[in-house]
Amino acid sequence: MTKVAPPYDPREHSRVLLDGPDRAAARSMLKAIGFTDDDLSKPIVGVATTWIETMPCNYNQRDLAVRVKEGIRAAGGTPMEFNTIAVSDGVSMGTEGMKASLVSREVIADSIELVARGHLFDGLVCLVGCDKTIPAAAMALARVDLPGLVLYNGTINPGTIRGKRNATVVTVFEAIGAYRAGKISLDELREIEDLACPGPGACGGQFTANTMSTALEFLGISPGGLNGIPATDPGKEEAARRAGELVMELVNSGTRPSQIMTRAAVDNAIASVAATGGSTNGVLHLLAIAHELGIPLELDDFDRIAERTPIVANMMPGGRYTALDIHEAGGIGLVARELIRGGRVDGSTRNVDGRTLAEVADAAVETPGQEVVVAIEHPLKPTGGLAILRGSLAPDGCVIKLAGHEMRSFRGPARVFDSEAACYDAVRAQRIGPGDVVVIRYEGPVGGPGMQEMLSVTGALVGEGLGGEVALLTDGRFSGGTHGLMIGHVAPEAALGGPIGVVEEGDSIVIDVDARRLDLDVPEDEVARRLAAWTPAATRHVGGVMAKYAALVSSASEGAVTTGARLAQALSQSGRG
Repeated sequence: MTKVAPPYDPREHSRVLLDGPDRAAARSMLKAIGFTDDDLSKPIVGVATTWIETMPCNYNQRDLAVRVKEGIRAAGGTPMEFNTIAVSDGVSMGTEGMKASLVSREVIADSIELVARGHLFDGLVCLVGCDKTIPAAAMALARVDLPGLVLYNGTINPGTIRGKRNATVVTVFEAIGAYRAGKISLDELREIEDLACPGPGACGGQFTANTMSTALEFLGISPGGLNGIPATDPGKEEAARRAGELVMELVNSGTRPSQIMTRAAVDNAIASVAATGGSTNGVLHLLAIAHELGIPLELDDFDRIAERTPIVANMMPGGRYTALDIHEAGGIGLVARELIRGGRVDGSTRNVDGRTLAEVADAAVETPGQEVVVAIEHPLKPTGGLAILRGSLAPDGCVIKLAGHEMRSFRGPARVFDSEAACYDAVRAQRIGPGDVVVIRYEGPVGGPGMQEMLSVTGALVGEGLGGEVALLTDGRFSGGTHGLMIGHVAPEAALGGPIGVVEEGDSIVIDVDARRLDLDVPEDEVARRLAAWTPAATRHVGGVMAKYAALVSSASEGAVTTGARLAQALSQSGRG
Protein backbone atom coordinates (compact mmCIF):
# COMPACT_ATOMS: atom_id res chain seq x y z
CA MET A 1 0.00 0.00 0.00
CA THR A 2 1.40 3.42 -0.97
CA LYS A 3 2.01 5.74 1.97
CA VAL A 4 0.72 9.28 1.65
CA ALA A 5 3.11 11.94 2.95
CA PRO A 6 1.62 13.94 5.80
CA PRO A 7 0.75 17.56 4.96
CA TYR A 8 3.50 20.08 5.60
CA ASP A 9 3.18 21.89 8.94
CA PRO A 10 3.66 25.65 8.35
CA ARG A 11 4.44 25.98 12.08
CA GLU A 12 7.00 23.21 12.08
CA HIS A 13 9.52 25.28 14.05
CA SER A 14 7.54 27.90 15.97
CA ARG A 15 5.23 25.25 17.40
CA VAL A 16 8.20 23.88 19.36
CA LEU A 17 8.99 27.34 20.71
CA LEU A 18 5.51 28.60 21.52
CA ASP A 19 2.95 25.83 22.06
CA GLY A 20 1.85 24.15 25.27
CA PRO A 21 2.04 24.90 29.01
CA ASP A 22 5.81 24.42 29.11
CA ARG A 23 6.29 27.37 26.72
CA ALA A 24 4.30 29.86 28.79
CA ALA A 25 7.42 31.86 29.67
CA ALA A 26 8.31 32.35 26.01
CA ARG A 27 4.79 33.52 25.21
CA SER A 28 4.80 35.82 28.22
CA MET A 29 7.93 37.60 27.03
CA LEU A 30 6.51 38.09 23.54
CA LYS A 31 3.22 39.38 24.92
CA ALA A 32 5.27 42.05 26.71
CA ILE A 33 5.94 43.70 23.34
CA GLY A 34 2.44 43.39 21.96
CA PHE A 35 2.10 39.93 20.43
CA THR A 36 -1.22 38.21 21.15
CA ASP A 37 -2.24 34.58 21.51
CA ASP A 38 -3.65 34.82 18.00
CA ASP A 39 -0.32 36.16 16.66
CA LEU A 40 1.61 33.37 18.32
CA SER A 41 -0.66 30.67 16.92
CA LYS A 42 0.34 31.56 13.35
CA PRO A 43 3.55 30.79 11.41
CA ILE A 44 6.33 33.08 12.59
CA VAL A 45 8.28 34.73 9.78
CA GLY A 46 11.52 36.59 10.42
CA VAL A 47 12.00 39.85 8.54
CA ALA A 48 15.73 40.56 8.39
CA THR A 49 16.79 44.08 7.48
CA THR A 50 20.24 45.46 6.87
CA TRP A 51 19.19 49.06 7.54
CA ILE A 52 22.02 51.29 8.64
CA GLU A 53 22.66 55.03 8.67
CA THR A 54 26.12 54.85 7.10
CA MET A 55 25.14 54.86 3.41
CA PRO A 56 22.23 55.44 1.02
CA CYS A 57 22.31 51.81 -0.14
CA ASN A 58 20.01 50.35 2.56
CA TYR A 59 18.35 53.53 3.75
CA ASN A 60 14.75 52.78 2.67
CA GLN A 61 14.56 49.39 4.38
CA ARG A 62 12.69 50.54 7.49
CA ASP A 63 9.78 51.64 5.30
CA LEU A 64 9.95 48.49 3.20
CA ALA A 65 9.97 46.27 6.30
CA VAL A 66 6.64 47.77 7.31
CA ARG A 67 5.19 46.74 3.94
CA VAL A 68 6.71 43.26 4.07
CA LYS A 69 5.11 42.75 7.48
CA GLU A 70 1.75 43.95 6.17
CA GLY A 71 1.94 41.33 3.45
CA ILE A 72 2.84 38.58 5.91
CA ARG A 73 -0.05 39.47 8.23
CA ALA A 74 -2.52 39.70 5.34
CA ALA A 75 -1.48 36.22 4.21
CA GLY A 76 -1.92 34.65 7.65
CA GLY A 77 1.50 34.88 9.27
CA THR A 78 3.11 36.78 12.11
CA PRO A 79 6.23 38.79 11.23
CA MET A 80 9.09 39.43 13.62
CA GLU A 81 11.56 42.05 12.43
CA PHE A 82 15.26 42.01 13.26
CA ASN A 83 18.33 43.69 11.84
CA THR A 84 22.00 43.08 11.20
CA ILE A 85 25.05 45.06 10.13
CA ALA A 86 26.31 46.41 6.82
CA VAL A 87 29.57 48.05 5.70
CA SER A 88 29.58 50.51 2.81
CA ASP A 89 32.18 49.81 0.16
CA GLY A 90 31.71 53.24 -1.38
CA VAL A 91 32.10 55.19 1.85
CA SER A 92 35.02 53.14 3.20
CA MET A 93 36.83 52.80 -0.14
CA GLY A 94 40.51 53.70 -0.01
CA THR A 95 40.75 53.50 3.78
CA GLU A 96 41.43 50.81 6.37
CA GLY A 97 37.66 50.62 6.78
CA MET A 98 37.40 48.88 3.40
CA LYS A 99 39.02 45.78 4.93
CA ALA A 100 35.82 45.23 6.92
CA SER A 101 33.58 44.97 3.86
CA LEU A 102 34.07 41.37 2.74
CA VAL A 103 34.39 40.26 6.37
CA SER A 104 30.92 41.70 6.92
CA ARG A 105 29.44 39.21 4.43
CA GLU A 106 30.25 36.36 6.82
CA VAL A 107 29.03 38.29 9.87
CA ILE A 108 25.73 39.13 8.15
CA ALA A 109 25.17 35.53 7.04
CA ASP A 110 26.10 34.27 10.50
CA SER A 111 23.81 36.72 12.29
CA ILE A 112 20.77 36.02 10.08
CA GLU A 113 21.37 32.30 10.55
CA LEU A 114 21.70 32.67 14.33
CA VAL A 115 18.50 34.67 14.77
CA ALA A 116 16.54 32.32 12.50
CA ARG A 117 17.79 29.27 14.37
CA GLY A 118 17.56 30.87 17.80
CA HIS A 119 13.96 32.00 17.40
CA LEU A 120 12.75 28.97 15.42
CA PHE A 121 11.24 30.96 12.58
CA ASP A 122 9.01 29.16 10.11
CA GLY A 123 10.01 31.45 7.25
CA LEU A 124 12.35 34.30 6.42
CA VAL A 125 12.38 37.46 4.30
CA CYS A 126 15.72 39.24 3.92
CA LEU A 127 15.79 42.90 2.88
CA VAL A 128 19.15 43.75 1.34
CA GLY A 129 20.85 46.64 -0.39
CA CYS A 130 24.62 47.10 -0.39
CA ASP A 131 27.11 44.71 -1.92
CA LYS A 132 27.73 42.13 0.82
CA THR A 133 24.22 42.04 2.25
CA ILE A 134 22.85 40.44 -0.94
CA PRO A 135 25.05 37.33 -1.10
CA ALA A 136 25.06 37.07 2.70
CA ALA A 137 21.28 36.77 2.76
CA ALA A 138 21.33 34.03 0.12
CA MET A 139 24.07 32.24 2.07
CA ALA A 140 22.01 32.39 5.27
CA LEU A 141 18.91 31.04 3.52
CA ALA A 142 21.00 28.22 2.07
CA ARG A 143 22.24 27.31 5.54
CA VAL A 144 18.91 27.30 7.37
CA ASP A 145 16.89 26.10 4.34
CA LEU A 146 13.73 27.74 5.66
CA PRO A 147 11.00 28.83 3.25
CA GLY A 148 12.12 32.32 2.37
CA LEU A 149 13.27 34.89 -0.15
CA VAL A 150 15.54 37.88 -0.64
CA LEU A 151 14.24 41.30 -1.69
CA TYR A 152 16.65 43.98 -2.92
CA ASN A 153 15.62 47.44 -1.77
CA GLY A 154 16.50 48.89 -5.14
CA THR A 155 19.00 50.93 -7.09
CA ILE A 156 19.73 54.58 -6.47
CA ASN A 157 18.70 56.92 -9.28
CA PRO A 158 21.55 58.27 -11.42
CA GLY A 159 22.64 61.81 -10.73
CA THR A 160 21.96 64.55 -13.25
CA ILE A 161 24.93 66.78 -13.97
CA ARG A 162 24.74 69.52 -16.60
CA GLY A 163 21.67 67.98 -18.16
CA LYS A 164 22.97 64.40 -18.37
CA ARG A 165 21.26 61.76 -16.20
CA ASN A 166 24.10 59.28 -15.98
CA ALA A 167 26.23 60.05 -12.91
CA THR A 168 27.07 57.44 -10.28
CA VAL A 169 29.46 57.22 -7.37
CA VAL A 170 32.07 55.96 -9.85
CA THR A 171 31.75 59.34 -11.58
CA VAL A 172 32.99 60.89 -8.34
CA PHE A 173 35.93 58.49 -7.96
CA GLU A 174 37.01 59.22 -11.53
CA ALA A 175 36.54 62.96 -10.97
CA ILE A 176 38.98 62.75 -8.07
CA GLY A 177 41.59 61.41 -10.49
CA ALA A 178 40.76 64.11 -13.01
CA TYR A 179 41.16 66.78 -10.32
CA ARG A 180 44.52 65.37 -9.23
CA ALA A 181 45.65 65.42 -12.86
CA GLY A 182 44.61 69.07 -13.20
CA LYS A 183 41.82 68.29 -15.67
CA ILE A 184 38.99 69.75 -13.58
CA SER A 185 38.81 72.34 -10.83
CA LEU A 186 37.99 71.81 -7.17
CA ASP A 187 34.65 73.54 -7.76
CA GLU A 188 33.85 71.09 -10.56
CA LEU A 189 34.76 68.17 -8.31
CA ARG A 190 32.46 69.54 -5.62
CA GLU A 191 29.60 69.91 -8.13
CA ILE A 192 29.99 66.25 -9.11
CA GLU A 193 30.20 65.23 -5.45
CA ASP A 194 26.97 67.07 -4.65
CA LEU A 195 24.91 65.71 -7.55
CA ALA A 196 26.09 62.17 -8.30
CA CYS A 197 24.15 60.38 -5.56
CA PRO A 198 20.67 61.94 -5.33
CA GLY A 199 18.92 59.71 -2.78
CA PRO A 200 18.40 56.25 -1.28
CA GLY A 201 19.38 53.07 -3.05
CA ALA A 202 22.49 51.09 -3.97
CA CYS A 203 25.09 52.21 -6.53
CA GLY A 204 23.42 52.78 -9.88
CA GLY A 205 25.42 50.93 -12.54
CA GLN A 206 25.78 47.19 -13.01
CA PHE A 207 28.21 47.34 -10.14
CA THR A 208 28.29 44.67 -7.43
CA ALA A 209 24.91 45.41 -5.81
CA ASN A 210 22.93 45.44 -9.06
CA THR A 211 24.98 42.51 -10.39
CA MET A 212 24.03 40.41 -7.37
CA SER A 213 20.43 41.64 -7.46
CA THR A 214 20.25 40.41 -11.06
CA ALA A 215 21.97 37.14 -10.14
CA LEU A 216 19.48 36.44 -7.34
CA GLU A 217 16.53 36.87 -9.71
CA PHE A 218 18.16 34.37 -12.10
CA LEU A 219 18.95 32.16 -9.11
CA GLY A 220 15.23 32.27 -8.30
CA ILE A 221 15.54 33.28 -4.66
CA SER A 222 14.34 36.85 -5.38
CA PRO A 223 10.84 37.36 -6.85
CA GLY A 224 10.96 37.91 -10.59
CA GLY A 225 10.84 41.60 -11.51
CA LEU A 226 10.69 42.99 -7.97
CA ASN A 227 14.40 43.52 -7.28
CA GLY A 228 14.80 45.82 -10.27
CA ILE A 229 12.24 48.38 -9.09
CA PRO A 230 14.35 51.39 -8.01
CA ALA A 231 14.50 52.42 -4.36
CA THR A 232 12.47 55.61 -4.76
CA ASP A 233 9.95 54.22 -7.25
CA PRO A 234 6.40 54.24 -5.79
CA GLY A 235 6.11 50.58 -6.81
CA LYS A 236 8.81 49.47 -4.40
CA GLU A 237 6.52 49.51 -1.38
CA GLU A 238 3.97 47.33 -3.16
CA ALA A 239 6.82 45.00 -4.14
CA ALA A 240 7.72 44.71 -0.47
CA ARG A 241 4.13 43.89 0.47
CA ARG A 242 4.04 41.29 -2.29
CA ALA A 243 7.24 39.75 -0.92
CA GLY A 244 5.47 39.32 2.43
CA GLU A 245 2.57 37.55 0.73
CA LEU A 246 4.91 35.35 -1.28
CA VAL A 247 6.86 34.15 1.73
CA MET A 248 3.62 32.87 3.23
CA GLU A 249 2.95 30.89 0.06
CA LEU A 250 6.39 29.34 0.48
CA VAL A 251 5.76 28.64 4.18
CA ASN A 252 2.37 27.06 3.54
CA SER A 253 3.72 24.86 0.74
CA GLY A 254 6.96 23.99 2.50
CA THR A 255 9.04 25.19 -0.45
CA ARG A 256 12.70 25.38 0.59
CA PRO A 257 15.57 27.45 -0.83
CA SER A 258 17.37 24.23 -1.73
CA GLN A 259 14.49 23.43 -4.09
CA ILE A 260 14.90 26.80 -5.81
CA MET A 261 18.67 27.36 -5.81
CA THR A 262 19.68 24.31 -7.84
CA ARG A 263 22.81 23.78 -9.92
CA ALA A 264 20.92 24.84 -13.05
CA ALA A 265 19.84 28.03 -11.27
CA VAL A 266 23.44 28.73 -10.20
CA ASP A 267 24.56 28.38 -13.83
CA ASN A 268 21.78 30.78 -14.84
CA ALA A 269 23.03 33.29 -12.27
CA ILE A 270 26.58 33.05 -13.62
CA ALA A 271 25.24 33.65 -17.14
CA SER A 272 23.41 36.76 -15.91
CA VAL A 273 26.67 38.23 -14.62
CA ALA A 274 28.40 37.50 -17.91
CA ALA A 275 25.55 38.83 -20.07
CA THR A 276 25.27 42.16 -18.25
CA GLY A 277 29.00 42.91 -17.97
CA GLY A 278 28.58 42.57 -14.23
CA SER A 279 30.99 42.78 -11.34
CA THR A 280 33.81 40.26 -10.93
CA ASN A 281 32.68 40.11 -7.30
CA GLY A 282 29.85 37.96 -8.64
CA VAL A 283 32.41 35.16 -8.98
CA LEU A 284 33.41 35.42 -5.32
CA HIS A 285 29.82 35.55 -4.08
CA LEU A 286 28.32 32.83 -6.27
CA LEU A 287 31.15 30.50 -5.25
CA ALA A 288 30.23 31.22 -1.62
CA ILE A 289 26.49 30.70 -2.17
CA ALA A 290 27.13 27.41 -3.99
CA HIS A 291 29.38 26.32 -1.14
CA GLU A 292 26.59 26.90 1.38
CA LEU A 293 24.20 24.93 -0.84
CA GLY A 294 26.63 22.04 -1.10
CA ILE A 295 26.78 22.49 -4.89
CA PRO A 296 30.22 21.80 -6.42
CA LEU A 297 31.32 24.92 -8.31
CA GLU A 298 34.77 25.87 -9.58
CA LEU A 299 36.39 28.91 -11.15
CA ASP A 300 36.57 27.20 -14.52
CA ASP A 301 32.77 26.89 -14.55
CA PHE A 302 32.60 30.68 -14.72
CA ASP A 303 34.96 30.75 -17.67
CA ARG A 304 32.99 28.05 -19.49
CA ILE A 305 29.65 29.80 -19.00
CA ALA A 306 30.98 33.29 -19.76
CA GLU A 307 32.63 32.05 -22.96
CA ARG A 308 29.27 30.84 -24.32
CA THR A 309 27.26 33.84 -23.07
CA PRO A 310 27.24 37.06 -25.11
CA ILE A 311 26.83 40.50 -23.55
CA VAL A 312 23.28 41.65 -24.30
CA ALA A 313 22.87 44.49 -21.77
CA ASN A 314 24.64 47.80 -22.34
CA MET A 315 25.27 48.55 -18.68
CA MET A 316 27.76 50.73 -16.82
CA PRO A 317 30.65 50.60 -16.10
CA GLY A 318 31.52 48.96 -19.42
CA GLY A 319 28.45 50.31 -21.21
CA ARG A 320 26.21 53.35 -21.30
CA TYR A 321 23.21 52.70 -19.07
CA THR A 322 22.29 52.52 -15.41
CA ALA A 323 20.03 50.18 -13.47
CA LEU A 324 17.25 52.76 -13.66
CA ASP A 325 17.54 52.70 -17.44
CA ILE A 326 17.16 48.92 -17.67
CA HIS A 327 14.14 49.10 -15.37
CA GLU A 328 12.56 51.71 -17.63
CA ALA A 329 13.42 49.57 -20.67
CA GLY A 330 11.43 46.63 -19.32
CA GLY A 331 13.60 45.09 -16.63
CA ILE A 332 16.00 42.20 -16.16
CA GLY A 333 13.36 39.92 -17.65
CA LEU A 334 14.48 41.21 -21.06
CA VAL A 335 17.95 39.80 -20.43
CA ALA A 336 16.41 36.47 -19.41
CA ARG A 337 14.30 36.50 -22.58
CA GLU A 338 17.32 36.90 -24.85
CA LEU A 339 19.39 34.29 -23.03
CA ILE A 340 16.54 31.79 -23.13
CA ARG A 341 15.98 32.47 -26.84
CA GLY A 342 19.65 31.80 -27.45
CA GLY A 343 19.69 28.64 -25.35
CA ARG A 344 22.21 30.12 -22.91
CA VAL A 345 20.15 29.57 -19.73
CA ASP A 346 17.66 27.02 -18.47
CA GLY A 347 14.20 28.60 -18.57
CA SER A 348 12.61 25.79 -16.55
CA THR A 349 14.22 26.76 -13.22
CA ARG A 350 11.83 27.88 -10.49
CA ASN A 351 11.35 31.28 -8.91
CA VAL A 352 10.08 31.87 -5.38
CA ASP A 353 7.05 33.59 -6.90
CA GLY A 354 5.89 30.25 -8.37
CA ARG A 355 6.86 30.96 -11.97
CA THR A 356 9.68 29.55 -14.06
CA LEU A 357 12.45 31.79 -15.37
CA ALA A 358 10.86 31.48 -18.81
CA GLU A 359 7.53 32.71 -17.44
CA VAL A 360 9.26 35.64 -15.75
CA ALA A 361 10.91 36.50 -19.07
CA ASP A 362 7.63 36.20 -20.98
CA ALA A 363 5.97 38.62 -18.56
CA ALA A 364 8.55 41.37 -19.19
CA VAL A 365 7.05 44.32 -21.07
CA GLU A 366 9.59 45.91 -23.36
CA THR A 367 9.51 49.66 -23.83
CA PRO A 368 9.38 50.42 -27.58
CA GLY A 369 12.68 51.79 -28.84
CA GLN A 370 14.70 50.87 -25.75
CA GLU A 371 18.44 50.47 -26.40
CA VAL A 372 19.62 48.95 -23.12
CA VAL A 373 19.07 45.26 -23.94
CA VAL A 374 19.91 44.05 -27.44
CA ALA A 375 18.86 40.95 -29.37
CA ILE A 376 21.08 37.96 -28.76
CA GLU A 377 21.64 37.66 -32.52
CA HIS A 378 23.40 41.04 -32.44
CA PRO A 379 25.16 41.12 -29.04
CA LEU A 380 27.37 43.90 -27.79
CA LYS A 381 30.11 41.29 -27.46
CA PRO A 382 30.03 37.64 -28.51
CA THR A 383 31.32 36.40 -25.16
CA GLY A 384 30.68 37.42 -21.57
CA GLY A 385 32.17 40.16 -19.46
CA LEU A 386 34.72 38.10 -17.54
CA ALA A 387 37.24 35.29 -17.92
CA ILE A 388 39.36 33.08 -15.70
CA LEU A 389 43.12 33.13 -16.22
CA ARG A 390 45.77 30.81 -14.87
CA GLY A 391 49.54 30.68 -15.28
CA SER A 392 52.80 31.01 -13.42
CA LEU A 393 51.54 34.13 -11.63
CA ALA A 394 48.12 32.67 -10.74
CA PRO A 395 48.38 28.87 -10.44
CA ASP A 396 45.00 28.69 -8.68
CA GLY A 397 43.35 31.18 -11.00
CA CYS A 398 42.26 34.81 -11.15
CA VAL A 399 39.42 36.82 -12.67
CA ILE A 400 39.71 39.40 -15.43
CA LYS A 401 36.96 41.81 -16.39
CA LEU A 402 36.46 42.04 -20.16
CA ALA A 403 33.48 44.39 -20.44
CA GLY A 404 34.25 47.98 -21.35
CA HIS A 405 37.55 47.48 -23.19
CA GLU A 406 38.95 45.59 -26.17
CA MET A 407 42.39 44.62 -24.84
CA ARG A 408 43.10 40.91 -25.12
CA SER A 409 46.81 40.99 -24.34
CA PHE A 410 49.29 43.15 -22.50
CA ARG A 411 52.96 42.98 -21.60
CA GLY A 412 54.72 45.42 -19.36
CA PRO A 413 57.03 46.05 -16.41
CA ALA A 414 55.71 45.40 -12.94
CA ARG A 415 55.17 48.32 -10.60
CA VAL A 416 54.92 46.58 -7.24
CA PHE A 417 53.07 47.77 -4.12
CA ASP A 418 52.50 45.87 -0.88
CA SER A 419 49.24 47.68 -0.12
CA GLU A 420 46.50 49.60 -1.88
CA ALA A 421 47.42 52.73 0.10
CA ALA A 422 50.99 52.68 -1.20
CA CYS A 423 49.74 52.29 -4.76
CA TYR A 424 47.22 55.10 -4.39
CA ASP A 425 49.98 57.42 -3.18
CA ALA A 426 51.96 56.58 -6.32
CA VAL A 427 48.95 57.22 -8.55
CA ARG A 428 48.26 60.55 -6.85
CA ALA A 429 51.89 61.52 -7.40
CA GLN A 430 51.54 60.47 -11.07
CA ARG A 431 54.34 57.91 -10.82
CA ILE A 432 52.43 55.36 -12.91
CA GLY A 433 52.86 55.62 -16.66
CA PRO A 434 51.53 54.10 -19.88
CA GLY A 435 52.54 50.47 -20.35
CA ASP A 436 52.97 49.72 -16.63
CA VAL A 437 51.50 46.63 -14.97
CA VAL A 438 50.49 47.72 -11.49
CA VAL A 439 50.75 44.91 -8.91
CA ILE A 440 48.97 45.36 -5.57
CA ARG A 441 49.56 42.48 -3.17
CA TYR A 442 49.03 41.46 0.46
CA GLU A 443 45.41 42.53 0.02
CA GLY A 444 43.91 39.04 -0.30
CA PRO A 445 41.44 37.40 2.09
CA VAL A 446 44.21 36.54 4.57
CA GLY A 447 46.75 39.25 3.81
CA GLY A 448 44.42 42.23 3.91
CA PRO A 449 42.72 40.74 5.69
CA GLY A 450 39.46 41.10 3.85
CA MET A 451 40.25 41.74 0.16
CA GLN A 452 40.00 45.49 -0.24
CA GLU A 453 38.45 46.78 -3.44
CA MET A 454 40.66 49.00 -5.58
CA LEU A 455 38.18 51.57 -6.89
CA SER A 456 40.16 54.50 -5.49
CA VAL A 457 43.16 53.36 -7.52
CA THR A 458 41.30 52.38 -10.69
CA GLY A 459 39.07 55.44 -10.58
CA ALA A 460 42.10 57.70 -10.23
CA LEU A 461 43.88 55.96 -13.12
CA VAL A 462 40.84 56.38 -15.37
CA GLY A 463 40.44 59.98 -14.27
CA GLU A 464 44.07 60.67 -15.19
CA GLY A 465 43.49 59.21 -18.64
CA LEU A 466 45.47 56.00 -18.09
CA GLY A 467 42.53 53.58 -17.96
CA GLY A 468 43.30 52.09 -21.37
CA GLU A 469 47.09 52.28 -21.10
CA VAL A 470 47.92 50.30 -17.96
CA ALA A 471 47.04 46.92 -16.51
CA LEU A 472 46.41 46.25 -12.85
CA LEU A 473 46.46 42.95 -11.00
CA THR A 474 45.93 42.13 -7.36
CA ASP A 475 45.24 39.37 -4.88
CA GLY A 476 42.53 41.71 -3.62
CA ARG A 477 39.43 42.55 -5.61
CA PHE A 478 37.80 45.29 -7.65
CA SER A 479 34.66 47.30 -7.27
CA GLY A 480 31.89 46.46 -9.68
CA GLY A 481 32.38 50.02 -10.89
CA THR A 482 35.88 49.27 -12.15
CA HIS A 483 36.62 49.17 -15.85
CA GLY A 484 39.83 48.72 -17.83
CA LEU A 485 42.31 45.83 -17.94
CA MET A 486 41.95 44.77 -14.32
CA ILE A 487 42.73 41.33 -12.86
CA GLY A 488 41.66 40.39 -9.34
CA HIS A 489 41.48 37.45 -6.95
CA VAL A 490 44.99 36.28 -7.91
CA ALA A 491 45.50 32.98 -6.10
CA PRO A 492 47.35 31.82 -4.14
CA GLU A 493 47.57 35.23 -2.52
CA ALA A 494 50.86 36.80 -1.45
CA ALA A 495 50.25 36.23 2.27
CA LEU A 496 50.07 32.47 1.65
CA GLY A 497 53.22 32.30 -0.45
CA GLY A 498 51.69 32.76 -3.89
CA PRO A 499 53.97 33.79 -6.77
CA ILE A 500 52.50 37.31 -6.72
CA GLY A 501 54.41 37.73 -3.45
CA VAL A 502 57.82 37.45 -5.17
CA VAL A 503 57.24 39.73 -8.14
CA GLU A 504 59.95 42.38 -8.22
CA GLU A 505 59.90 45.92 -9.60
CA GLY A 506 60.50 45.84 -13.36
CA ASP A 507 59.73 42.14 -13.88
CA SER A 508 57.93 41.52 -17.16
CA ILE A 509 54.33 40.38 -16.78
CA VAL A 510 52.38 38.88 -19.67
CA ILE A 511 48.57 38.85 -19.93
CA ASP A 512 47.01 36.73 -22.70
CA VAL A 513 43.22 36.53 -22.49
CA ASP A 514 42.79 34.25 -25.49
CA ALA A 515 45.24 31.73 -24.03
CA ARG A 516 43.74 32.30 -20.56
CA ARG A 517 47.22 32.99 -19.17
CA LEU A 518 48.76 35.33 -16.59
CA ASP A 519 52.50 34.78 -16.44
CA LEU A 520 55.59 36.20 -14.78
CA ASP A 521 58.20 36.30 -17.54
CA VAL A 522 61.07 35.37 -15.25
CA PRO A 523 63.10 32.12 -15.47
CA GLU A 524 61.55 29.29 -13.45
CA ASP A 525 64.71 28.72 -11.42
CA GLU A 526 64.76 32.39 -10.41
CA VAL A 527 61.11 32.26 -9.31
CA ALA A 528 61.87 29.07 -7.34
CA ARG A 529 64.83 30.79 -5.67
CA ARG A 530 62.68 33.75 -4.68
CA LEU A 531 59.89 31.52 -3.33
CA ALA A 532 62.40 29.53 -1.27
CA ALA A 533 63.67 32.75 0.30
CA TRP A 534 60.19 34.23 0.84
CA THR A 535 58.96 34.86 4.38
CA PRO A 536 55.44 35.96 5.34
CA ALA A 537 54.84 39.65 5.92
CA ALA A 538 53.99 40.80 9.41
CA THR A 539 50.37 40.21 10.40
CA ARG A 540 48.36 43.40 10.04
CA HIS A 541 45.66 42.49 12.59
CA VAL A 542 46.61 40.51 15.67
CA GLY A 543 43.24 40.40 17.43
CA GLY A 544 39.50 40.77 17.10
CA VAL A 545 37.29 39.89 14.18
CA MET A 546 39.94 40.56 11.54
CA ALA A 547 42.34 38.06 13.09
CA LYS A 548 39.58 35.45 13.36
CA TYR A 549 38.69 36.01 9.73
CA ALA A 550 42.30 35.75 8.55
CA ALA A 551 42.71 32.49 10.47
CA LEU A 552 39.63 30.86 8.94
CA VAL A 553 39.02 32.31 5.48
CA SER A 554 39.56 30.21 2.37
CA SER A 555 41.14 31.28 -0.90
CA ALA A 556 39.35 33.70 -3.21
CA SER A 557 39.30 30.85 -5.74
CA GLU A 558 36.96 29.06 -3.31
CA GLY A 559 34.75 32.08 -2.57
CA ALA A 560 36.61 33.37 0.52
CA VAL A 561 34.28 31.45 2.83
CA THR A 562 34.90 30.74 6.50
CA THR A 563 33.14 27.38 6.60
CA GLY A 564 35.56 25.43 4.44
CA ALA A 565 38.93 23.69 4.55
CA ARG A 566 40.73 26.32 6.63
CA LEU A 567 38.04 26.11 9.32
CA ALA A 568 38.35 22.32 9.36
CA GLN A 569 42.12 22.69 9.60
CA ALA A 570 41.82 25.15 12.49
CA LEU A 571 39.45 22.85 14.36
CA SER A 572 41.74 19.90 13.75
CA GLN A 573 44.74 21.79 15.07
CA SER A 574 42.78 22.75 18.17
CA GLY A 575 41.83 19.13 18.81
CA ARG A 576 38.14 19.75 18.14
CA GLY A 577 37.96 18.53 14.56
